[in-house]
Amino acid sequence: MRVVASALFILLCLPTLWFGLRSYGSLYLLRSAYAAGAPKTSSIRPWMTLGYVAATYGASEEQLRTRLQLPPGTEPSASLKSLADKAGLSRSEYVKRVQSAFAGLGRANGTVTNGRSSGWLDTMSDQVLTALLVFGYPALGLTLFLGSIGLPVPDGLAMTVAGALAMDGRINLGWAGATALVASVLGDMIGYGIGRVLDREILERRGRWLGFTALRRIRVEVLFERWGGVTVFITRTFASYLSSVANLLAGLSRYPFGKYLALTFAGRFAWTAAYLALGYAVGTDLEAASGFLTNLSALLLFAVLLLASASIASGQTAVISSLNSQAE
Repeated sequence: MRVVASALFILLCLPTLWFGLRSYGSLYLLRSAYAAGAPKTSSIRPWMTLGYVAATYGASEEQLRTRLQLPPGTEPSASLKSLADKAGLSRSEYVKRVQSAFAGLGRANGTVTNGRSSGWLDTMSDQVLTALLVFGYPALGLTLFLGSIGLPVPDGLAMTVAGALAMDGRINLGWAGATALVASVLGDMIGYGIGRVLDREILERRGRWLGFTALRRIRVEVLFERWGGVTVFITRTFASYLSSVANLLAGLSRYPFGKYLALTFAGRFAWTAAYLALGYAVGTDLEAASGFLTNLSALLLFAVLLLASASIASGQTAVISSLNSQAE
């Protein structure tokens, strides 16, 4: 078992590194596009050809060749990767040059085209966006409050949208974070209080309205058995969909409120910062945001598998060492 876990650890190192680099590259191009003043160009990639980029982002091939100082005879089928090699630049640096070229042309700047914005915010739920735009912080706070109690509201989406709106200058990032943090912790405290007041039988019969299903209850109980109070932090961050159930079970088991509140605050702070930063980073470009999120999700998946394999390997080593010492 130890050999298998060690081999798995080694095999997982490569894809973890690969997706880590891809996540960094996606985020790098997102930020460089905003810095250049051409947000839409954040989805440009080195594999794209000169003709494809020109047609997709609204410029003529001649304009783009001129801005990039390319010879007149440069073929539209030339990839940005090959042009970067000829220029002696890294591929990411050449993509930055292309982004700057579009900014100089006044193209791909994220403005309204044909009466519609091209940003990914327009594809989101009208109700969530309308509430956040019209009511601002109260709407954000209410969404996070209800979500932490256990109602099926898009709290993660609302937090990510808030980060994107902050990037767009429509709300203040600090106030959004403070509002979300306070609302989430208050909702968690309400859930803890409900668990203290109600008994298990009532929760099992009526708790589904707060996300208290048999499967989720078992999962949280297993976490409590394995990690103890750290489960409160885990269900605020890595498994936030279980947070409402953890609140109820913590109250039901009379878990010390002081420790519960400290772990809740730490977990919600990490969760809020992560989602806000994610929305702020991906901005309003759907295609680039999707690419970044895909790479980031894969990175996190492989990172978890990597840690799990390392844990198994180290655990097996400890067991073998213990058995050897006992034998001696």
